[in-house]
Amino acid sequence: MKKDYEPVIGMEIHAELKTKSKMFCSCSNGFGLEKEPNVDICPVCSGQPGTLPVINEEAVHMVLKTGLATNCQINDFSKFDRKNYFYPDLPKGYQISQYDKPLTENGYLDLMGDDESQPVRIRIRRIHLEEDTGKLVHPKGADYSLVDLNRAGVPLMELVTEADIRSGAQARKFCQEFQLILRYLGVSDADMERGQMRCEVNISLRERGTEKFGTKVEIKNLNSFRVVEKSIDYEIKRQGEALEGGTVLVQETRGWDDASSTTFSQRLKEEAHDYRYFPEPDLPPLSNLVALGEKLRAEICELPVQKIIRFKKEYKLSKDDAETLISNLELGNYFERVTSELEGWLKEAQPKFDLAKAVKLAANYLITELQKLLYQSEKTMADLKITAENFAEFIKLVLQGVVSSSGAQTLLKEMFETGADPSNIVKEKDLGQVSDEEELMAAVLDTLSQNPGPVQDYKNGKQKALMFLVGKVMAQTRGKANPQVLIEIISKRLI
Repeated sequence: MKKDYEPVIGMEIHAELKTKSKMFCSCSNGFGLEKEPNVDICPVCSGQPGTLPVINEEAVHMVLKTGLATNCQINDFSKFDRKNYFYPDLPKGYQISQYDKPLTENGYLDLMGDDESQPVRIRIRRIHLEEDTGKLVHPKGADYSLVDLNRAGVPLMELVTEADIRSGAQARKFCQEFQLILRYLGVSDADMERGQMRCEVNISLRERGTEKFGTKVEIKNLNSFRVVEKSIDYEIKRQGEALEGGTVLVQETRGWDDASSTTFSQRLKEEAHDYRYFPEPDLPPLSNLVALGEKLRAEICELPVQKIIRFKKEYKLSKDDAETLISNLELGNYFERVTSELEGWLKEAQPKFDLAKAVKLAANYLITELQKLLYQSEKTMADLKITAENFAEFIKLVLQGVVSSSGAQTLLKEMFETGADPSNIVKEKDLGQVSDEEELMAAVLDTLSQNPGPVQDYKNGKQKALMFLVGKVMAQTRGKANPQVLIEIISKRLI
């Protein structure tokens, strides 16, 4: 009889902090930027004998704020420890990290399901602070490796969850939520393509209903949310088939091969490595952190989950639209500036327009057409030339029927490329929509006389014939006719 297995998954997430300098020295923190190798180094971060580290206060504040944002407990006392191991890109032969007294621990994130009724709580064991290692470069075809120490000593925050995750999709959602929090707090860009955020998965299977964990497998160096989800899904299938076939799983570290969409064994890990931790003798312990955390709490901005709830309530947006807007901090802020401009205009608009309709229209254009233009041009919101005021004016022109839907796309594209005022573009490019009945009547009469078949079909009750005639007039007016006005004119003429 086939057994029912349950995946048990924990995550480890490393994030480079966005400080001005490195963790224990004054070197520029330029990791993730395109730089020549070994330009941001000094005797401290390159591990020269006799040098002494100094704690980066800004990095400590960033971890404390992240802990508060993820419902963690701040430890009043914390210290740094030496984690001893040898690796070619670890200059000192040890890493300054935190062992038994991390800055924060015992937190959680609640992940909302599709029905929004049953949030899943993922417990966070700890968030601690350490320094990053350097980077090995392996020239193609060479029998040697090179070391770039620009990354060595960069402040690195590590989050460790409890084994509360049960699927690849859930793990992906957790990582995305955490990345958003980091970006909203301004503590890290968390760009996975640049190595500023790295994920590792610990996964095992056990018979559903039992408490004992199965044999744990670690998947390292996952560099995208897609890969996090796919590697977990693959391991669930691989381990399940192995257990059903009577194969004994071994504790090991595995990597991900994107070409074959499979994991592969890297090394066996029969037992935990002895890093010989001991307190870092060159750094003082940190105390009175709870009081410091309370001061930092006032600096924490509105977080993504809170913003989604507000966007849905305040702007009457759907869950999907709200999530899309908040998934990009700059996009969400831009949307709010546009909405503020619209609110001011709608108070004085004649005839009156519904604010909810205007806001929904603005959200639609931002989510669809603007994102398409950004994607096609390989640009970001930071590169956008359209001011919030001009985008609000664009929405106003669409609401007023000054431009048609096709004309609106042309107008937005021109605004995107030039940053010019939309009203001026409408005049210069002759994009205005024709809504005057007398001006449209000649084109309507001409179309009706040239299409007697569809005219008769409409009179016989075939409603599709009406839209065919509207399309013909639109083509004759090069898309400038107001389709709603055309429907009214043609309907009256064919009574």
